[in-house]
Amino acid sequence: MHLLIAPNAFKNSLSATEAAQCIYMGLSQSKLDFSATLFPVGDGGDGTGSLLSMHLGAKIIAVKASDPMGRELDVSIQISKDCIAIIEMSEVCGLKLMKPEELNPLHFSTEGLGVLIRDALKQGAKKILLCIGGSCSTDGASGALRELGLRFLDKGGKELADLPEDLIRLEALDSAALETVNMDILCDVDNKLLGDQGAARVFGPQKGADAAAVARLEACLEKFDEISFRHKGIRMSEIKYGGAAGGVAAGLASFLGARLVDGAGKFLDYTGFDQELKKADLVITGEGSLDEQTLAGKAPFAVAVRAKKLGLPVTAMAGRVPLSAQESLSNYFDVLLAIGNEPTDMATALMNTGSNLTRTARTLGNMLAMNR
Repeated sequence: MHLLIAPNAFKNSLSATEAAQCIYMGLSQSKLDFSATLFPVGDGGDGTGSLLSMHLGAKIIAVKASDPMGRELDVSIQISKDCIAIIEMSEVCGLKLMKPEELNPLHFSTEGLGVLIRDALKQGAKKILLCIGGSCSTDGASGALRELGLRFLDKGGKELADLPEDLIRLEALDSAALETVNMDILCDVDNKLLGDQGAARVFGPQKGADAAAVARLEACLEKFDEISFRHKGIRMSEIKYGGAAGGVAAGLASFLGARLVDGAGKFLDYTGFDQELKKADLVITGEGSLDEQTLAGKAPFAVAVRAKKLGLPVTAMAGRVPLSAQESLSNYFDVLLAIGNEPTDMATALMNTGSNLTRTARTLGNMLAMNR
């Protein structure tokens, strides 16, 4: 029996690679006679860039940038032999860089991301793959665009200083210094920029915004949308995936010509996943939480869709699964396994993710062996 082990990262606990190793370890401790391919997957979320780099054989280039609080960072971009640059936005604008008490999305810009894009172009990149998950900013890419040459002007023609909060005073844009960039942005959510399902209202609270800050951020992004429409005739607010990473997707698509793509699908295409799928008898995937949101473009869903096209069974493991059966999920996942084994608090559950995943995989292996 050949197994394809293809989990996504378990947020705040295990990388996709670590999750795949835990699943393999558990299966190896079982009575099941099997072979396996470990194929950790990503969808544009945190960690996707490193997986892409591994598959594309990219070389690491060290660069310097700053986080949203102005602290200097030693980070890297990866460039493949085909001159494809891989950039992970979370390296300079990531929640992982911040302490909870530091979060302040009204004053967190994506300037550091602009530095990475500019450096990739200087290094001769002909195409950029941008992974935007795990961000701490909600600025519509205004900081990155300013770093790349877009000028944000108030009513008197003076440049705005504090992005994104000052976007509320935006009256004009000067894009003379901007160039289009051959860029694919791997998105893991399909939310649009504005509204109840937009960047500020859905994701702002996760980034430290209280109700007043969410309202202010929404107003700032509305103003950016209004002025960009006046300037370029493009409605940032109507772009599918535009709300991803605090509106970075909408901003870079509108002003740099970046293409917004389904992150999971693009990842599987670039990494040759379908070839490995043809060898499998069973696919095992998973992530931290598996529910209806998974069907909105998360990596386990993309894995399951492709497996089902070949008639393969799919088992998914997660820290949290729905209490009752859901037909929408059962259409893609034959078995859903929650890895927790006793009531516990979130911190303890996250700490024990690896051991719980290994134990659950061992149980799965024994069940498969018994069935065979």
